[in-house]
Amino acid sequence: MNDSLRTGICFGLTSAVITTLGLMVGLHSGTGSKMVVIGGILTIAVADAFSDALGIHVSEESENIHTTKQIWISTIATFSAKFFFALTFMIPIIFLPLSTAIIASLVWGLSILTVLSYIIAKMQIKRPWKVVGEHVLIAVVVIVITHLVGDWVAALGV
Repeated sequence: MNDSLRTGICFGLTSAVITTLGLMVGLHSGTGSKMVVIGGILTIAVADAFSDALGIHVSEESENIHTTKQIWISTIATFSAKFFFALTFMIPIIFLPLSTAIIASLVWGLSILTVLSYIIAKMQIKRPWKVVGEHVLIAVVVIVITHLVGDWVAALGV
């Protein structure tokens, strides 16, 4: 796999896990509404996928070392990975009760992040537990904070 494609896929998958889970957990704790969570996932899949793709595009351009083709490969790979992977979180939401779906989504997302981190560690000849631990810890911190924000919003009663 070439570097541009790997960059886009790794960034897109990581972003999909962290932003989608964070949003889902926050919306669930703030509203308890399945429709709101579904709307949030769809919004992440579209708006954030475009945003991340443009972010990678501009970042790669600013380095002034990549060809136009490499930049577009990273851009398209980022969008595709973020868009399609974020949509996978819809499956448990559609078919399971919301609280169960959130747990299933957490397991799914953290599993994907663990596997991706393990692969990255092996490619870099680093200790997998350290890389996996760092990435999963960051994701868990985001999830906990967004849960607390959702609780806070719910307590406001707005």
